[in-house]
Amino acid sequence: MIVKLNHVCLTYQAPDGEIEALRDLSFGIAEGEFVSLVGPSGCGKSTLLSIIAGIERPSSGTVLLDGEDILSPSPRIGYMPQKDQLFPWRTIWGNVLLGPELRRQNSPARRDHVRGLLERYGLAEFAGKTPDQLSGGMRQRCALIRTMALDPDLLLLDEPFSALDYQTRLAVSADIYGIIRSEHKTALLVTHDISEAISLSDRIVVLSRRPGRIKAVHTLDSLRGLPPMERRDHDDFRLYFNDLWKELDLNV
Repeated sequence: MIVKLNHVCLTYQAPDGEIEALRDLSFGIAEGEFVSLVGPSGCGKSTLLSIIAGIERPSSGTVLLDGEDILSPSPRIGYMPQKDQLFPWRTIWGNVLLGPELRRQNSPARRDHVRGLLERYGLAEFAGKTPDQLSGGMRQRCALIRTMALDPDLLLLDEPFSALDYQTRLAVSADIYGIIRSEHKTALLVTHDISEAISLSDRIVVLSRRPGRIKAVHTLDSLRGLPPMERRDHDDFRLYFNDLWKELDLNV
């Protein structure tokens, strides 16, 4: 396992008292695996990503990366938020190099790595453009390349397609899936979209209402290896969808 969560709990202080956000979460993510987290709004999905990213500390329990406790943000973990958060005054090249600059790793080898990502995924000719000159899908590709600039082992994706219209979302999610697979990355995706989770994932972890607990884990063996759009046409897609819908609808 590249990531292992052991009995993770989180309680935080609010103006009206303590709130239990997460309760006794234990699961792992294997190297090269694509896992999705689904659950009702407010169940702690994004909070859990923050804990795995080292931004927040759990109240109890441990999160391990290759056996070592995650105590702070690490270049081995890349975080892609809901919005692309590209700096409008920077070129695409300047945006994708932000991580190496902040980490003081802006070496010729690192720039060659990033340049290769831009070339492989169709953005090299736009390196001198600014974000407002790119489509929504291209901006998301740029955001992913920025996240991968430090060559992290684990990618955390916090609803990265939620701001896109439906048709663009389908195309971009398939695009991002292809990049992650091509680069042999391990990924954890937070999404509210059941179809999206089934289309992209090897496994899906279902969380309950707050406090977030693991209600079910689905391994999508029959869809493994199929690209996202082919999965949507597979006979088992509807079966997985119905099971997940019932679990989310019945969360207590």
